[in-house]
Order: sequence, then structure tokens, then C-alpha cells
Amino acid sequence: MQDLRQLFQLRDDIVFLNHGSFGACPIPVFEAYQEWQRELERQPVEFLGRRFGELMYNARKKLAAFLHTQPDNIVYIPNATTGINIVASSLPLEHGDEVLTTDHEYGACDRTWEIICQRTGAVYKKQRISLPIVSREEVIEKIWSGVTARTKVLFISHITSPTAIIFPVEKLIIRARERGIITVVDGAHVPGQLRLNLDTLGADFYTGNCHKWMMTPKGSAFLYARPEKQVLLRPYLISWNNMSKGERLPEFIKDNEFQGTSDIAPYLAVAAGIEFFEKHNWPEVRKACRKLVVQFREQITELTGLPPLTPPGEEWFCQLAAFQLPPCNVDELKIRLYDSYAIEIPVHEHFGLPLIRISIQGYNTGADVLALTGALSEIFS
Repeated sequence: MQDLRQLFQLRDDIVFLNHGSFGACPIPVFEAYQEWQRELERQPVEFLGRRFGELMYNARKKLAAFLHTQPDNIVYIPNATTGINIVASSLPLEHGDEVLTTDHEYGACDRTWEIICQRTGAVYKKQRISLPIVSREEVIEKIWSGVTARTKVLFISHITSPTAIIFPVEKLIIRARERGIITVVDGAHVPGQLRLNLDTLGADFYTGNCHKWMMTPKGSAFLYARPEKQVLLRPYLISWNNMSKGERLPEFIKDNEFQGTSDIAPYLAVAAGIEFFEKHNWPEVRKACRKLVVQFREQITELTGLPPLTPPGEEWFCQLAAFQLPPCNVDELKIRLYDSYAIEIPVHEHFGLPLIRISIQGYNTGADVLALTGALSEIFS
């Protein structure tokens, strides 16, 4: 793997294995972000009052090409949770309607749907996906078995946050379309980690973070809406809808792109993140990262004697993976790993199952993995 550590601002005294939580921005991308901020401050009225529409169109165009869709199908937002809020608060749910999901979803998004369903009288229905998982067919059928005549929405993570599993969303989206069920996909961990073709995937709504695996500045994410479904969305925050100049812009863009005075530098710096990918041949970096995840998978399985959560194939995990631990106090273990071994990594419980979730990004090395394995060996010996 290339020596990319020098291109990041991460502290040298920390073994950073938690890229999945908030990401880490490379120095060249961060500098581009700061330059956009400086340009804004040189002439704020010109920047936000006269250049906003063109700047944002170019930013959407660059990201849309990366995601294999059209610029009018995506809008920039601060984070994926905002995207879920926009969709959940817009859909015309009624009393007795069902929103189908799994028990592997991100807590903030879970809470969003729970509150929306409480307000509308809809039912938020979670399908239990037991661990370890044996096959993709098992996951598909377990989720689909929750569909009823009242199912209006299928909400699912593309890569789960607590268990770091790639879910087979493609086939579920096809089935849902055939049944007239709206699909909402939480892809917070996907852009930059998996190749994403939004038009081919066909989800009605898809939200993803750029600041995680695309390594762009914090506060850069997107919401995709299939053209046929954009009419369902209402403005999440009502403001001017004519700042994004262009008569042909869909209301989806006009309603959501300008949210009052805000710093759009994170959005404008996404292009620099994509250029960083291209310059450093990121598909090869990603392969090298996955090899380190596989290495850790083998080491921790041997250490604990516990089965992995999924089969070993690339369809299940890439740079992010979670693994079972022996019975332990997860909060104390997380603190001990940081305080005693200077390792930053999430440790949590999923329905009583202790898990450790490792993130491997281009700045990580085999030495980082060995440091974690060594620490866990001492703790559990």
C-alpha cells in the first residue's frame, strides 16, 4: 500500500481504527476546503448572492458523475441523517401504514422513523436479522417476510452501522418496486467504499455521506431522489427557492439546495476529494485496505474462537467490519483500549452481543492491525 499517512493530519500517537464514525480528511482536500472558505469571506455577497447557483451546480455535477447519476437527482446536505429526516418527514404516511426495516439500523435514523410513525399513526416494523449470517438469500427472505398489504416504505441500510454488513439491497429494491413500495436506503458508509451507481440501483431515495469514506470535509453529504419520486419531497427547511438559478431545475433542487446563510465550502470541496481518489488510484488502495481487514478477521477469530458475523466474500464487507468478542463490559473495554493502548476503535453491544468494529483506510498499515490484535490478546488472555 502507498504510504498515505503523511497526507493526513491524524495524531501520530494514536492508532486510528475508527474512520467509519466521522472520517478523516486528507491535507490536500482540507486545504481546498479552507480556500473555499477564504473565498467566501473575501466577498460574501458575490459568493452567496451571485455565484451560489453556478458553484452548487458544478459541485453537484462532479459528485453526480462519481455516483453515476444526473446532477438534478442529487442535492447536498450536511449528513445522511438529514437525508433520512427529509424523506421521512415528507412521505404521506397514514394511520396503519407500515415502514419495514431491520434491527441493524443506525440509531439516529431509527429514532427519526419512530417519531414520524408516532406522529402519523404508522407502524415502524423491524425484522430481526440474526447473527451470524449464512447467505444473502437468507437476509433477503427474512426482510421480505415482513412485507404485508400495509407496507408503504422499505427502509434499509446499504452498509449497516452497528454490524458493518453489506446488505443485499439491489434485489430488495426490485421486489419493492414491483409491489409499489417506496425504497429509502441509508448509504452513509457506501460512497468511497463501494462503487455506487445510483441510476442502476434504482432506489427511490438514497442518502450517503461524503465525509466518511470519500474523506471530504465534515458536513458534506447528499440526498438522491429518483426523478419520478421527487414530487413527494417537501422542503425540510423553508427558505428561498430561487437561489439556485435555472428555469429547468426541479423543485427538489430549488427547495433543498439553499437553506439560508450557511457555509457551502464542504460541498464545494467534494470535487477535491474525488480528485484525491483519482490521483492515488483508490481502487487499489481499497483492495489493500480490505486485505488488512481480512488479516484482522483471521487473527481475531483465532484469538476468540468465535465465528465471524458473515461469510468471507467481498459482497459482505470491504474496509469496515465488525467482530464478536467474548463476554465483556464494552464501555470499559473501549476506554481501556484508548487509555492503555492508544487505540481509537468502537466497541459496543448489538442485542447483547459484544462487538468491535474496525475501519481500515488508506493511512492504516499492518502495524495498526497488529497493535489491536496484541492489545486484545493481552486483555483476553
